Amino acid sequence: MQIIQKTTDFEIKGRSALTIGKFDGIHLGHQALLQYVTDKKTQGLMAVVFTFDPPPAVFFGFSNGQELMTREEKRAAFEKLGIDVLIEFPLTAETAAMAPRDFIQDILKNQLHTAYLAAGADISFGDGGKGDYQLLKEMQEQCGYQVEIIDKVRYQGQIISSTAVRTRVERGEMKEAAQMLGRPFSLSGRVVHGNRLGRTIGMPTANLLPSENKLLPPAGVYFSQIWVEGSLYRGITNIGYKPTVSDKKQMGAETYIYDFSEDIYGKEIRIALLEFKRPEQKFSGLEELCKQMEKDLQDGREFFLTEAEGRRVAK
Repeated sequence: MQIIQKTTDFEIKGRSALTIGKFDGIHLGHQALLQYVTDKKTQGLMAVVFTFDPPPAVFFGFSNGQELMTREEKRAAFEKLGIDVLIEFPLTAETAAMAPRDFIQDILKNQLHTAYLAAGADISFGDGGKGDYQLLKEMQEQCGYQVEIIDKVRYQGQIISSTAVRTRVERGEMKEAAQMLGRPFSLSGRVVHGNRLGRTIGMPTANLLPSENKLLPPAGVYFSQIWVEGSLYRGITNIGYKPTVSDKKQMGAETYIYDFSEDIYGKEIRIALLEFKRPEQKFSGLEELCKQMEKDLQDGREFFLTEAEGRRVAK
């Protein structure tokens, strides 16, 4: 996948099938849009995603910058979904003030050679977000593209949106978030050294320090799945500050992986949070902490056993 970033001076070689948006989380609604675009590859078009850097909400001061997916996670997801070109368009005072008609003429027509554009009915672009799907339709004939408005995807009657997914994650409602995302909410990163306490008490853990821009669920213990070099494992993950053993205020993810003894320090892993078990708490000492950890691990084994039985019944 080609990534175009930090420049407004670019031109796609060939005709493109395009979609525009923030794509925070790449939820089921986003995936529907992307499918329309990638389907056009059979007609010889390049599948192109146009996003903004930074996202408009961050640029205009409406967001603290925390997102469901980091830049790296988003890029990996786009590539996996078959996108040929990802444009991370620089959002500046100048580009944000671009007239909507100029955006269509200069960027969509002249730089991206757009032949097909998939969009939601709520699409907005250009100065003050004044550009909309009506303008896209109005200009499609003169600019030589076809615009198709894609219906929203719903979950339990509610339109799936990044905001709806964020709300579920912020509440620790991981099953509901997974239903909207089409997969469990996850975080990725390189395993770093912790305080090695887990190893001394027979419960070694893998530690991640998520990006400060990564939205995290409430501090607590979660049943999880872990991908290590393409292999899938089961585990239990603590999101939080480890208050019993540390005074540091850096949010981290500490994961015990069942039936696993490899040294993975420095390796990239991905952790999917399946279900919230309990909030993070401070214990009186190591003995009480160890007892709780043993209980958490046993509860995790029962969780995965029940989950496996449920899958067998479903088949």
